[in-house]
Amino acid sequence: MKTAFLFPGQGAQSSGMGADIAQACPAAMAVYDRANEIVGYDLKELCFHGSEEKLAETEISQPAIFVTSAALLEALRSDPKTALIAPNVTAGLSLGEYTALYAAGILEFEDALRLVQQRGRAMQAAAEDSDGAMVSVLGLDEAQIAELCKEAALDQVLQPANFNCPGQIVISGQTEACRRAAELAGPFGAVKAIVLKVAGAFHTPMMQPAADTLRQVLNETPVREPDRIQVIANIDAGYYTGADQVRKGLVRQLIEPILWQKCMERLLADGVELFYEIGPGRVLTGLMKRIHRKAAVINVSSRETWQALSAKNEEKDN
Repeated sequence: MKTAFLFPGQGAQSSGMGADIAQACPAAMAVYDRANEIVGYDLKELCFHGSEEKLAETEISQPAIFVTSAALLEALRSDPKTALIAPNVTAGLSLGEYTALYAAGILEFEDALRLVQQRGRAMQAAAEDSDGAMVSVLGLDEAQIAELCKEAALDQVLQPANFNCPGQIVISGQTEACRRAAELAGPFGAVKAIVLKVAGAFHTPMMQPAADTLRQVLNETPVREPDRIQVIANIDAGYYTGADQVRKGLVRQLIEPILWQKCMERLLADGVELFYEIGPGRVLTGLMKRIHRKAAVINVSSRETWQALSAKNEEKDN
């Protein structure tokens, strides 16, 4: 059966994430301990006991989500009952693409975490130097979103940023343009428009300073050629075929839209039958059910879900 591992992005964080899995699985705890040494502060403490406000900060949330996802992945790999579960392809939503590249063996853990840390800092800095926001719009299609952005922009930056699933598209741009879009969304037929609690206008040209910083860091980072496990790219729903393409894709995703729905539709069309969401929360599980209601998705986000999967596999073996 063709299998995909999916990894969440920013917004999946929550206070206490990973604490239960780390307490139950020494291999998962070791991921947090190693991460603390790499980032130079107590990231483990922030994940396990940090406030929601602190974890929502871009430069904290990105490494925290990456490490928690990697810890859950390590729990699967270290348990004899789940160790044979392996992906044919991996995918990650925005930040989650780094976890996908790590899971596929294209990035080493330390390199991936350092990249994520630098990415978070660069995005936070770019956000603080600009005046940007994001709005999640429910109930409009791509053509309606394009018209909404055109009418609300008034010569300011405003564009689609995340194509998450049918009826859920996030737009991003200058704060005033986003405010106008939120007000106009109803007359355009939207069910709801929610201004997101984010630092800035991610996935737009307003993140160009962060993209420039990330490009320099990536040029100095070892990236393996894609091999046995495929990784699908957020920016075009195509599979990465070379290390240089990976570097370019990671830079482009900061200033271009995330095509998550198209990525999932591509995987379904290419015969993926079973999806595992590995990381904090259930965001991607929910999106997949909106993209394809009958898709088989197993969520691995906690000790409870990990142990349930382990027990299920043990029953199969007996």
